[in-house]
Amino acid sequence: MTGAFDDLLAANEKYASTFSQGDLTGRAARGLAVVTCMDSRIDPLGLLGLRAGDAKILRNAGARVTDDVLRTLVLAVYLLGVDRVLVMPHTDCRMSKSTDDEVHQLISAEYGIDTRSLEFQTVRDQEETLRHDITRIMTSPFLPRTLTVGGALYDVRTGALRLVETPHP
Repeated sequence: MTGAFDDLLAANEKYASTFSQGDLTGRAARGLAVVTCMDSRIDPLGLLGLRAGDAKILRNAGARVTDDVLRTLVLAVYLLGVDRVLVMPHTDCRMSKSTDDEVHQLISAEYGIDTRSLEFQTVRDQEETLRHDITRIMTSPFLPRTLTVGGALYDVRTGALRLVETPHP
């Protein structure tokens, strides 16, 4: 592993030499949490006109509202100043191109690993899944009813964000 991260350490050294954000707190200055995908084409701060310290960014495969996302939102709301949540999946997402069974079969066939004990939470219909995930947040007994929750689909080809009609509590 020696050398595997040399490029990153060199980049960090340069970054740290002009670092000026040490006075930021852990609170979300704009009161926002964004749940989005781990896809490296997504720059959540940039596409939303935000800066470091403005929002909590929660990322996972498919931008799914998992139990861990709910746990993190509870902490963000009660401890870190979050009062609104944007759930933001994206176009051309690998999680919307296969079923869980297909992903299990692919990994098994190509790598010999049995992943059937994992639930990948693939997405058959992005808008339907987005509405379901927003409902999970809005009906969580651990989150306040005053929390503003919305959903949008990010287009990785154009950079545009399209709001998706979401359920009301």
